Amino acid sequence: MSAPQSQNALIRWIDHRMPIFTFMHHELHEYPAPKNLSYWWNFGSLAGIVLVIMIVTGIWLAMHYTPHVDYAFQSVERIMRDVNYGWLIRYLHMNGASMFFLVVYIHLFRGMYYGSYKYPRELLWILGVVILLLMMATAFMGYVLPWGQMSFWGATVITNLFSAIPLFGDPIVTWLWGGFSVDNATLNRFFSLHYLLPFLIVGVVFLHLWALHRFGSNNPIGIDTKGPQDSIPFHPYYTIKDAFGTGVFLLVFAGFVFFAPNFFGEPDNYIPANPLVTPAHIVPEWYLLPFYAILRAIPDKLTGVIAMFGSILLLMALPWLDTSRVRSATYRPIYKQFFWVFVVDCLVLGYIGANPPEGWFIVIGRIATAYYFIHLLIIIPLLGKLERPLELPASISTPVIGSGAAQPQAARMEKP
Repeated sequence: MSAPQSQNALIRWIDHRMPIFTFMHHELHEYPAPKNLSYWWNFGSLAGIVLVIMIVTGIWLAMHYTPHVDYAFQSVERIMRDVNYGWLIRYLHMNGASMFFLVVYIHLFRGMYYGSYKYPRELLWILGVVILLLMMATAFMGYVLPWGQMSFWGATVITNLFSAIPLFGDPIVTWLWGGFSVDNATLNRFFSLHYLLPFLIVGVVFLHLWALHRFGSNNPIGIDTKGPQDSIPFHPYYTIKDAFGTGVFLLVFAGFVFFAPNFFGEPDNYIPANPLVTPAHIVPEWYLLPFYAILRAIPDKLTGVIAMFGSILLLMALPWLDTSRVRSATYRPIYKQFFWVFVVDCLVLGYIGANPPEGWFIVIGRIATAYYFIHLLIIIPLLGKLERPLELPASISTPVIGSGAAQPQAARMEKP
C-alpha cells in the first residue's frame, strides 16, 4: 500500500522510515467499506469518541481527587464547587459512562441483529465482549470513588459475591478489600484499577479494530462484498456520515450534561459513606441492572453469581450457538421476531433490577432470567436448524441500485 506523495518534506522523511502516514491513508481513507452501511454502523465510532472523552476527563479529575476515605467525598465536592469548570468535567465523566454503555449496547444489539458475530468475524465479536466486561469492571470501580452511601454499600455487596466461590471465595474478597472490610485500602485499589483499566480497554479496542479490518465490516444484507462495485472508500463517504451521527450524539450528550446532569445518579450517593447506616435499596448504575436482576432471580448465592457472569460470557459463544448460515435478520423473519422479544426481555430485566426483590418483581425477574438463557441456549440454535430464510440478493449492489442489477441467490453464507 502506498500513500499519495506528500508535499511536506518532513512527512515524507518520517513516512519513509516509519510508514505511519501510509498506514493512516490506507486504513482511514482508502479502506474499502460496503456501500450500504446504515447509521446503525455509527455506534462503533461513537464508542471510540466517548472512550477518548472518558480518558481525558478522567485524567483531569484524578489530578484533584483524593483517594482516602476521610477526604474522597470532600474532594469530589471541591471539584464541583472550587475547581475551575470542575462541575463540567465531572458531569462529562459521570454522564459519559452512561453514554458509553448506551452506544456499546446499541452496537452489540446491532451486531446480534445483523449477524456480525458469524464467520469470519468470531474473534472480532469475542474481543467486543471482552471490552464490555472491562467496561463493567471500570464503571463499577469508578462508582465507588465518590465514596457516597451507594458507593460504599455497592462495593460491599458486589465484592461479597465472590465469597460464594468454594475454597477461594473468602481470600479473593479479602484481597479485593485489602483487609477485612471495605475501607481505605479498598478505595485505593479501586482508584488505581479504575485509572489503569481504560488504557487496557484502549489496547483491546486496537485488537478489535485490527480484527475488523482483516475481513471488513459486515453490512445490513449480511453478504460479503464481491468486488469494487460493492464497496466505496471510507473517506469521505463514511467520515461525513460518522461526523453527522457524532453531531447528533453530542447534542444528546450535552442535553444531559447541561440540563439533567444527575438524571442517571442515585440520590443516596450524595450522602457521605456511613458503614453504620444501610440504604433502603442498594442498586448499581442502570447499565448493570439487567445482570443484577439475573443475580437476584436465583435464591442460591453461588448459582446466582454463576448465572450473572455466565449471562455475559455466554455472548462469546454466540457465533457457535447460532447455526444459521444466513447472517442478517433482514432475511430471517422468525429470528427477527425473537430478537425483538429478547430486546424487550433485557429491558424488563433492567426494570426489575431497579426495584426491590419482593412481590411480583421476583416472579417476573425469574421468568425474564429464564427466557434470557432459553433464547441464547435453545431458541437461537433451533432457529438455525428449523427456520427457512428468504433468498439473499446476488450482491450488495442489487438492493442498492435496483432489483434488475442481479438475480437473487440461494440463502447461504459464503465461506472460502
